[in-house]
Amino acid sequence: MHFPFLDTWRRRHPDEEEAEPTDALSRDPQGAAQLLSECDLLREHARSAGVELDDSADSLAALDQLLPRWREDPEVTPWLGSDAGLYLGTVLVRTVPGAHWARRTDDQPVVRLASGREIDVLDVGTTWAESGSPELSQTYAEAGEG
Repeated sequence: MHFPFLDTWRRRHPDEEEAEPTDALSRDPQGAAQLLSECDLLREHARSAGVELDDSADSLAALDQLLPRWREDPEVTPWLGSDAGLYLGTVLVRTVPGAHWARRTDDQPVVRLASGREIDVLDVGTTWAESGSPELSQTYAEAGEG
């Protein structure tokens, strides 16, 4: 899935020195984290089901319990999956010590844990939206273990 805002992560400016960070995560980690945390489609689906997403591990468990009505619309599922992955990443970054957003060599956002392990949250979210497994709360629990 292509995220247009990620293109700015790659863009180099001719007047920047090579030693300067050239991606949004390095230049403005809080701003990039805020952008990645929006997840509007997921938040709307959750809200309509009575689930408030408060960026906590409990909210991941509540998402896991939602009836997957979105699977009836094949155009919504990939977008919702991406949002679910970004939301999972947001919860990880905000609650797991040492976790932070990083950029893979293919420019996809991942969450890097203090141990150095990377979690491809977009893949996890997409798989969750399509099949319900792995559960978002399970991925969170495993990440918290190291």
